[in-house]
Amino acid sequence: MYAKVKILLLFFLTILLTPGLAQAPLQNPEQFLGYKLGTRFTRHSDLVRYLEYLSRQAPTRLKLQPYGTTYEGRPLYLAAIASEAHLTQLEEIRTDNLKRAGLLSGQPRPDQPAIAWLSYNVHGNEAVSSEAVLQVLYDLLIPANERTQAWLQNTVVLIDPCVNPDGRERYVQWYSQVANAEPNANPWAREHQEPWPGGRFNHYLFDLNRDLAWQTQQESQQRIAIYNQWMPQLHADFHEMSGEASYYFSPAAKPFHEDITPWQREFQHIIGENNRKYFDANNWLYFTRETYDLFYPSYGDTWPTFNGAIAMTYEQGGSGRAGLAFARADGDTLTLGERIAHHHTASLATIEALAQRKDKVLQEFGKYYQRNRTNPAGPYKTYVLKTKGQEAKIKALTTYLDRQGIGYGYATGNSSHRAFNYTSGKYESMKVEQNDLTVSMYQPKSTLVKVLFEPYSKLEDSLTYDITSWALPYAYGLQAYALPGKITQTQAKPIALTRTVTKPAIQQPYAYLARWTSLPDLQFLSALLRQDIKIRYSEKAFETDGEKYAPGTLIITRAGNEPLGAALDNIVKAEAEKAGVQVIPTPTGFVSSGVDFGSGSVRYLRKPKVAVLAGPGISATGFGEVWHFFEQQIKYPVTVLDAQYFGRVPLGNFDVLVLPGGNYADILPEKNLNQLRDWITAGGKLIALESATGFLAGKRGFALTRKKATDSLDLKKDPYKLLKTYGESERHPISDAVQGSVYRVSLDNTHPLAFGYGDTYFALIQEVINYDFMKEGWNVGVLKKDIYASGFVGVRARKKLQDTLVLGHQSLGRGQVIYMAENPLFRAFWHNSKLLFGNAVFMVGN
Repeated sequence: MYAKVKILLLFFLTILLTPGLAQAPLQNPEQFLGYKLGTRFTRHSDLVRYLEYLSRQAPTRLKLQPYGTTYEGRPLYLAAIASEAHLTQLEEIRTDNLKRAGLLSGQPRPDQPAIAWLSYNVHGNEAVSSEAVLQVLYDLLIPANERTQAWLQNTVVLIDPCVNPDGRERYVQWYSQVANAEPNANPWAREHQEPWPGGRFNHYLFDLNRDLAWQTQQESQQRIAIYNQWMPQLHADFHEMSGEASYYFSPAAKPFHEDITPWQREFQHIIGENNRKYFDANNWLYFTRETYDLFYPSYGDTWPTFNGAIAMTYEQGGSGRAGLAFARADGDTLTLGERIAHHHTASLATIEALAQRKDKVLQEFGKYYQRNRTNPAGPYKTYVLKTKGQEAKIKALTTYLDRQGIGYGYATGNSSHRAFNYTSGKYESMKVEQNDLTVSMYQPKSTLVKVLFEPYSKLEDSLTYDITSWALPYAYGLQAYALPGKITQTQAKPIALTRTVTKPAIQQPYAYLARWTSLPDLQFLSALLRQDIKIRYSEKAFETDGEKYAPGTLIITRAGNEPLGAALDNIVKAEAEKAGVQVIPTPTGFVSSGVDFGSGSVRYLRKPKVAVLAGPGISATGFGEVWHFFEQQIKYPVTVLDAQYFGRVPLGNFDVLVLPGGNYADILPEKNLNQLRDWITAGGKLIALESATGFLAGKRGFALTRKKATDSLDLKKDPYKLLKTYGESERHPISDAVQGSVYRVSLDNTHPLAFGYGDTYFALIQEVINYDFMKEGWNVGVLKKDIYASGFVGVRARKKLQDTLVLGHQSLGRGQVIYMAENPLFRAFWHNSKLLFGNAVFMVGN
């Protein structure tokens, strides 16, 4: 008896100590969550619980890696799923793949798996994605599923189960609060009317599916950092669209960017064919080759494509309006369960297509990066950006390039070349100077370099739904050139890019000077104001100690800051170091030319109390861009006011009010508009952005007016111009459209609104601006004739985009109105216009 008991104890002990043998079978999502997928929305915390459960129960097949947190503190995870053999070699597989791309030295081992990356729920209210992924995870991990286990012999599958947890949770919590006990499919039911701002965006109301290339958001920065550690061969991005739509999968619509390779295009069709097979078998409706193009480089399909992957978007009909059940116009009722089934099927079909062709995929991936390194595409082989006098902007750009994994260097000497000049838009002679920033095309990521730096993006079809120009030299406001040949460069960073205090140290100088040229200067100003440092700025140019300083230069004098004593020097130097700006100590307030520091032209900078309007009627992304600018970019306090109670706000508590773009007819009826006008007259400053300027145009007391409409058709000359082809109805509005194009704005840089700029700057124009020059006030920024630089503009739109005001300033009583008809904070990536907005907040009217 004792011997039998001993044998049984040894048997059970062996089971407990043997990995995998003691574990119960995996619970499917329904068993774990306690409800069937599709009967309710899963909270993000429960999604995380299931992920953690799977990682504990299947440790030999799944590795769960936290890669960051959202602005609201929710965790971001990447799940790596592989066969047991591959999971033990996961780090070697990852580094072998980077070697294949030339991003690590050495040769990859033979017979490696391909790597797929699947991303879900980048738009929070497209909530079906993170429901479907629960079933996808289970199917990939369950040993009894012979199909998926066979695929995992050829692939490693990386899954980001929820890219945007903050937006998802905003949607799920709202829906759970308002939904009926039984889903009401009536489209007019409250559960189908998502309130402002909706769950699509992240915490700061940015569209994360427009941020991959720019990485302005915390979630994007963390996500791309881990993406660059893997560089998968395939990326699939799962979305939703209108509840009346069916299902979309590749191949994509035109336009394709010219740098998408024939193989990447071919695999779009292969993926589409594999999806078609399953959708046809289930009699599910779908469409391809419409709407979703591959041009703008910051989508979840295009950015991975320009990093060598085969990438595609999947779109399920539904989105935030669909809820659990949605009655369509055709009489059908779309359920969450059906939406889950479609995304689940597409996910598995995508992995299958890759697994079946992994050798060819890896071969083409290697060729892609070999070509990038040795024979890069395009006429330009080196991009040169002038460093002298633009050190802060160069630092900002190199920080961005580091995030992208793009290599760069600095010119080792002086040389003359013929090159494309971004400023003039012409091919001309130029000089490369020692320490100029150089970006060579002979590197693994040369395709991405070309796409981001190209002066003109070749557009094969103008029917696209996002911006069509984005060249980094324009976005960062840098003097730049594109050269057809190589430049000798070094990796050593010039001293001017590392120091923050110039000239020999002066013990307790009379003042510190800081030039005013870029966003880091604005960040420096904000940091000092938050610590109640007294700051002045010069309205006029001056020269001292052999150095010239432009209007807008910050002057931090010891006078006025006496209570700080020696702490002033420590604070100024420390904040300059943080912001990466140079400060120059000076022993005197006397200048050799211009105005002395005690002049009336040297103005005291007040610490303004700033408010911004939000809520129904306001552009959610427009508000989010302002909110993010203050809180994250310059870290300056801002009060958010809701449009729903704006009429009761005592505006006298604020110095500056920002109106983002939006529809203000209901927000500012006559009574509220009169209150706003009275506040301005009493000394307030109003900053109107985008369509907010249009609302004010023509209103009593406001100097801005619209141009009179003209009949552009000229029917007397050609009465047949009214005849249109129905089949071309999608294209008719294009003539009046501006698709995010770059224009040269002429500036009056003697005005505080344009301090820190030359006589022009390149703006990203997204809509037709058609205002008269102001008769009262200052026309600070205007579009003249023949000032188009890059991007698509319709024929009729181009005629309107000339001789029009873009930036204006009006005095109204003791207050100020600033009109900014284009959006200087668009998606937080057009850095060159942020100083304009800073000028509006801090400089104008002081």
